[in-house]
Amino acid sequence: MTRLKAFRRLVLRYSDIADSLLVYIEEAHPSDGWRSSDAPYQIRGHQSLEERRDAARLMELEAPGCAVVTDSMNNASSSAYGAFFHRLYIVQDGEVVYQGARGPEGYRLPELRLWLERYRKRLHETPRAAVIQM
Repeated sequence: MTRLKAFRRLVLRYSDIADSLLVYIEEAHPSDGWRSSDAPYQIRGHQSLEERRDAARLMELEAPGCAVVTDSMNNASSSAYGAFFHRLYIVQDGEVVYQGARGPEGYRLPELRLWLERYRKRLHETPRAAVIQM
């Protein structure tokens, strides 16, 4: 949650060349599990998709204007993309063209920004990309 505002600024800056999507995955620090004392919200481990959707709505509050979806309860997206805890991706024509390292240490918005700047320069040659955070 602490990085959502910076992500939102990046989304707004590059909205002319990329669509953005936040995928809310399994809670990394649930209040009833491996709890984080500095988390802005205390969210317990999700027992249902409805609970996961409720938690995802908090992301919508923190990053208005960003589309937010939830991963399935079997964590299919997180497993397929290796997203746990969080990760940045750029998908173009159904192919991952940028995969950031695993967060929190590997969550590097400046690296993503550099990719998008390079992409913007060659945009007239390639189709629109999608930026995804999990």
